[in-house]
Amino acid sequence: MIIREARPADATQVAPLMNLIYDEMALTDLEDVPGPDLLKVITAAYRTRTYLSGAATTVVAEANGQVVGVAFGYPGEKEDVVDDVMTRLAAKSAAFDEPFDLDSETEAGEWYLDSLAVSPDHQGKGIGRQLLRALPIYAQRDRQSVIGLNVDFENPGAMRLYERMGYEVTGTQMIGDHEYFHMHLEICLRVRLAN
Repeated sequence: MIIREARPADATQVAPLMNLIYDEMALTDLEDVPGPDLLKVITAAYRTRTYLSGAATTVVAEANGQVVGVAFGYPGEKEDVVDDVMTRLAAKSAAFDEPFDLDSETEAGEWYLDSLAVSPDHQGKGIGRQLLRALPIYAQRDRQSVIGLNVDFENPGAMRLYERMGYEVTGTQMIGDHEYFHMHLEICLRVRLAN
């Protein structure tokens, strides 16, 4: 298993994993968007510099040359820049009848884990844990000392995983039609001093 930053060529394998999350969230803005059209928009987003190593970071778990897991996050203050990518790409697609507006999910002062997904064929093998263990590196690179995330009230398995990894509930939040626990993990920020 290799954990690494995503490359543009990974987008076609990342998009179906991210779509699993959109399906779970049951966003009303996406109800009438045909699946193949949504996948095109998601794929295009994960080919942009903004999503890969610009405002956001996409990290993948690779096994036997295939992307089997993905984590996507960014500093909270960059949420608008990140959301704008998907909004602009959706606006260019004839499949979206209305503008695709994303709810605010994060707080300033945290590195926000927007999405974590593992292929159904590879779940239960510790891939989610491995991706979570890698995230402090990216949060530190972005000079953040807290990783934040939201977990659906109706997803106790994910909640247990996050709690085992040291995340603690700090509040609740509505995203779309679902209520979520907002969680934080404090990380040690390593500062390099010039000699």
